Amino acid sequence: FWLKARSRLRQSRRCGWKRISAKAAREARSPEKAAMGAMKYLGAYLMAVIGGKEAPTADDIKAIMEAGGIECEQEMLDRVLARLEGKQVHELIAEGYGKFAACGGGGGGGGGG
Repeated sequence: FWLKARSRLRQSRRCGWKRISAKAAREARSPEKAAMGAMKYLGAYLMAVIGGKEAPTADDIKAIMEAGGIECEQEMLDRVLARLEGKQVHELIAEGYGKFAACGGGGGGGGGG
């Protein structure tokens, strides 16, 4: 009985699922999710720089991502490369570090006892 009920449930779920195209899925992303998606491309870019490539190409980034089992979207890759074009990694890190430093910091005081 339990197996039959479970298979009927699976069948009803299959009929109710709707597949959407990859383009529609990308368009539905919020800006925050798109930024987080770009982080994996940026990470692969930085790995290529650490590996000795001064200006990694799209093929370099794809190879790194595929080696890690990560799917690569050409549109997002092109967007990331366009933003990084003509910039040095150390300048980007320094700029980002300055923004991070502006957030402040400091720890809380220790509890007395």
